[in-house]
Amino acid sequence: MKVTPAAVPDVLLIEPRVFGDARGFFFESFNRLAFAQATGLALDFVQDNHSRSSRGVLRGLHYQIEQPQGKLVRVVRGCVFDVAVDLRRSSPYFGRWVGFELSEDNHRQLWIPPGFAHGFLVLSDMAEFLYKTTDYYAPAHERCIRWNDEQIGIQWPLSVLPALSDKDARGLSLDQAPCFE
Repeated sequence: MKVTPAAVPDVLLIEPRVFGDARGFFFESFNRLAFAQATGLALDFVQDNHSRSSRGVLRGLHYQIEQPQGKLVRVVRGCVFDVAVDLRRSSPYFGRWVGFELSEDNHRQLWIPPGFAHGFLVLSDMAEFLYKTTDYYAPAHERCIRWNDEQIGIQWPLSVLPALSDKDARGLSLDQAPCFE
C-alpha cells in the first residue's frame, strides 16, 4: 500500500496494491498490521457504515464534538469528491481543507483523524460509500459545518447547487461552530 500525507499532513491518502486481470481484481481493503506498519497508526475501528447517494448529493461537513471519530473512507461504487477540514484550534492547519476524488476505479481510501469535519459530493450517477470509524455514532454530539462556508473556501466541483439534507442545509459557519482544542 502507498500512503501519502495530504497538504494537511494528518490526513492520509491510501492507495492499496490492486491485483487485476481479465477476470477482475483483488485487494485488501483493510489489514490492521499492514495499515499500522504503513501509517504508524494502531487504530481500533468499532463501527462500519455504508451509504448510497445519487449524483449531486452533498453530505457534510459532519463531526462529533465529543466522542470524535477517526474515519477510514472509500467508495465501492461510483465516484465522489471527498473532503476533510481541520477543526483543531491548536493545529497550524486549523480551518484548512483537503479534497480527493475517491472512486470504484482508483480504489483510493482516505484516513481522516479525529478532530476533522468530513463531507463528500457525489460525482457519478450514484455512489456507495463505506467508512470505518474509531468511535461510535453519537447523535447528541454530532455537529455540522456549512458546506459552502466562505472562511473555509472548499472548491467543490459543482455545476449546480447540491442536494442537501435539512441538517446539512442548517450547518454552522466555522466561526459559530464548536471546535476542538
